[in-house]
Amino acid sequence: MSQMMSQRSQPDETKPLLTASVHDVRYFTALLRGIGFSNVSSLLQTTIDRSKVWLKRASVTLTASSGITVTVEEARTLLATSYIYADHFDEWLYNVDDLQAAPSQLSAPDVDRESTSFEIPLNTLLECLNIFGTANISSSNSTGSKHKQWRRADDGSDDERGDEGRRANANRIDQYFGSNEKRTSMRLTYAGPGHALTLVLAEDSSGPTTTCEISTFDPEPNLELPFDADQTVLKTIFKSSFWLRDALSELDPSCDKIILIANPVADVQRAQRGVPAKPLFRIQGTGAFGSTEMDYPNDREVLETFECSRSISFSYRFAQISRTLRALQNSTKTSLRIEQDGLLSLQFLVPVPRPRGGMSDSFIEFRCLALDDDVAH
Repeated sequence: MSQMMSQRSQPDETKPLLTASVHDVRYFTALLRGIGFSNVSSLLQTTIDRSKVWLKRASVTLTASSGITVTVEEARTLLATSYIYADHFDEWLYNVDDLQAAPSQLSAPDVDRESTSFEIPLNTLLECLNIFGTANISSSNSTGSKHKQWRRADDGSDDERGDEGRRANANRIDQYFGSNEKRTSMRLTYAGPGHALTLVLAEDSSGPTTTCEISTFDPEPNLELPFDADQTVLKTIFKSSFWLRDALSELDPSCDKIILIANPVADVQRAQRGVPAKPLFRIQGTGAFGSTEMDYPNDREVLETFECSRSISFSYRFAQISRTLRALQNSTKTSLRIEQDGLLSLQFLVPVPRPRGGMSDSFIEFRCLALDDDVAH
């Protein structure tokens, strides 16, 4: 059990280890919400101690040159990581010389002065960022109602539905954040191990200002799910994330597990007459009320890249795969990879504007272990 770091008083002359600021917290918040799993703890208040409701924590790593890495795990089988790079901030100042070892690191022979880690209640951080109610993505822009929908068997052709879906294929970040809405700016400071994470939030230049101090905790060892690229059996990139988001949204929430099936292109093309054709890539949801299957065509307008070395079929808990929906909502492209033992890697490309103009790409990654009954396949 990790112990909460003692929150030492911070003299005015203390130079923070990290100072970072953004003029609009919505982009920063979106990257955190992508790994902010459903607040299950709020549904369990009748069965667990209220003092433990908020203790669902995220591991935060600050790196001098890279930025912030936030990691959340679930049930020792799902690992979600959000990468927030230094160039996403208007101001990023990391004072390497002021880094001190955390109590749990005092016995370590070597302390990496280029980075430091701590744990923090993610839900609390998100609530603070949205304290003025202006950190959320506009629901009217994020529902995906304006893009091409999943094609059912009785649907018309793409041409019959017009160019509406093609225009949304760009999936620009602008569609998620309105330009006329109020914005919340943030200045984040962290004095080092043993100190709270301090947020100074302001609504517009003439609006109210608030300061939030969030207790930090000694970091516990993170779940490690290393992905061996040399053992990859499936690699595919969805040209637009809504092709995967809509497929997952179509599945019945009562599904127990989701099965990913893929076959090499050559095997699909060699389908014999009278023999059911093998699917190139299929998502199948199964549950107590039946199953749902969705097949993806060998079409570069859908799958930008598809590489499959052998026929595979791996199952995953649907409840864990559905955790990716928030990240899918804000991403433009999705990379899906599966290792030979079934380890699934989902990487979501999230565009973020640079403070001085232009766009920068950030990533949210989920790694999930396959169910044991499929590992030997």
